[in-house]
Amino acid sequence: MREQGKTHPSPSGSRQPSGFLPHLPLPGTIADSHVGIADMADAFGVTHRTLHFYEEKGLLSADRMGPMRVYGLDDIRRMTVINACREIDMPIATIQDLMAALNAAASQQDAARIFEDALHARKRELAAQQSILRRQMQRISELLESAADGDNPERTALPPIHLSPIETKCLVFMAEGYPANRIATMMDMDLTAVLTLESDIIRKFNGHNRFQAVAKAVLMGFVSAE
Repeated sequence: MREQGKTHPSPSGSRQPSGFLPHLPLPGTIADSHVGIADMADAFGVTHRTLHFYEEKGLLSADRMGPMRVYGLDDIRRMTVINACREIDMPIATIQDLMAALNAAASQQDAARIFEDALHARKRELAAQQSILRRQMQRISELLESAADGDNPERTALPPIHLSPIETKCLVFMAEGYPANRIATMMDMDLTAVLTLESDIIRKFNGHNRFQAVAKAVLMGFVSAE
């Protein structure tokens, strides 16, 4: 449940009401409320300085119990969301936008949807980065191979790989792990035709079997690793 009346400072310094939060498991070693900064840092595996930084960014706010800084359940739950976002390397500015959207959530269902949308957006960003990294790795391999061969006149350059639309479609199904008979059904083709298609794809990627062909296709960016 959300605590009513709890407020949090915004990055500009003003305080705004806390909204609904997605349900995430709390660290098992932390109390429900009035947690000191040392226990808060230990529970989430961060430093005191990190917690101060989150406070400066308007993501958390500590109360005072005498000389000690303490956090209530609302901030513990907020820290659970923040920590999950940082584990997937979500930028602080994006986390601030997410928490602001959660502050304005009209219901628990709305908060869950907002959080899921943010996770899907981050997943798309990581997938794009993964594709770029695969292409860069492939380029590095090509450069290393070229440098090792030098100006060897006997070297025969491998032709670029070109796939027809139907080969590309078949390759995607192969990468998703479907067997040939299932691919034949999905592509409305004869099993023999699909086996011939797979054989051509394997040959184009210079593989010994479909698994090697798929691995090379992923590395070269023809299909996604997801």
